[in-house]
Amino acid sequence: MIIIFVLEGNTLAFLQIRQLCKYYNQQSTKAVNEFTLDIEEGEIISLLGLSGCGKTTTLRMIAGFEQPSSGSIRKNEQVIFDANMNVPPENRSVGMVFQDFALFPHLTIEKNITFGLTKMSRQARKDRALEMLQLIGLEKYAKSFPHELSGGQQQRIALARALAPKPDIVLLDEPFSNLDSSMKDQMRKDVAYMLREQKNNGDLCHARSKRCICNLPCDCDEPRCDSTSDHPKAMYKRPCNQFVASFVGKTNLIRGIISDDESGVMTSFGNVQLLHSPNTRPKQEVKLSIRPESCQINQQGQYTGIVSEVYYAGEYQEVRVCLNCTPEACLQGEKEEMLIRVSIEHDIELNEPISFDISPDLIAVVNE
Repeated sequence: MIIIFVLEGNTLAFLQIRQLCKYYNQQSTKAVNEFTLDIEEGEIISLLGLSGCGKTTTLRMIAGFEQPSSGSIRKNEQVIFDANMNVPPENRSVGMVFQDFALFPHLTIEKNITFGLTKMSRQARKDRALEMLQLIGLEKYAKSFPHELSGGQQQRIALARALAPKPDIVLLDEPFSNLDSSMKDQMRKDVAYMLREQKNNGDLCHARSKRCICNLPCDCDEPRCDSTSDHPKAMYKRPCNQFVASFVGKTNLIRGIISDDESGVMTSFGNVQLLHSPNTRPKQEVKLSIRPESCQINQQGQYTGIVSEVYYAGEYQEVRVCLNCTPEACLQGEKEEMLIRVSIEHDIELNEPISFDISPDLIAVVNE
């Protein structure tokens, strides 16, 4: 996941990216193809996509570390890249936190933070470094070196270095990928706190808009397709297509036929209720995305099956249920399975029958 924070700006679309492209090998390899995006002040944007789809390259082009092949980038109504202009990174007021932190191993923590503050006096640089270290609670490590700090501490130092020059935009490249799950939770809180303090705006963590931009995989010879949602919750609950549904979380992809009154979908294991069915018609063949947590065990449940797999995940169990495991279905390759998420309070055994209901709130019709 790539994250973009816009901290300061005077215009509605503070960062404007138009038809941004990056080609390699004499244009035979398309790393980024005609990417367009508007970001407003205070927005938090997450770029999602498979490895190699161009997320990091896009960030590097915004920061100025990579020159685009074509397209344009405007910041606060000023061109920072187009066919005639390429503003160097140090003049873009863009901070970037790299995936591997990229701290200088031969410099102390204080000097890492002050590295980009060349226009300040020596004392002002020291004061700014101390301010940032106090902000992240690491002031006692000012004279330490990066290898003497933990991964989480290095992450905070990298973010402090990016924020020290008071940039208009902060880019985070896979900011939590190198951390364990408990440290990721703490770092999310630390990042939100640091950004809120730098913005001096208590509403930063609840910014006007939080969006996810999901880059869909495609053949290099075809234009890349981008799916945009106004909010991560909408993308999770109402994914527009099969790839987005699977990419943002575990789901069950089930084929069925829209009922005559369009209130549900007939599947191989029964009728499934629909709350939202835009752009569908009666008797249309569709594919459903059903989230595992939308299924609740109920002895009198509408749907029944046989437990074929149980995975204990600490806070919950993931149970795979075979819904129509007749010998005929298995022989014909038409066996339908459903992954459901179950509380650890339930004792689930392999090969036992199970009944459950499905809440329609997390069911969506998705395109192929």
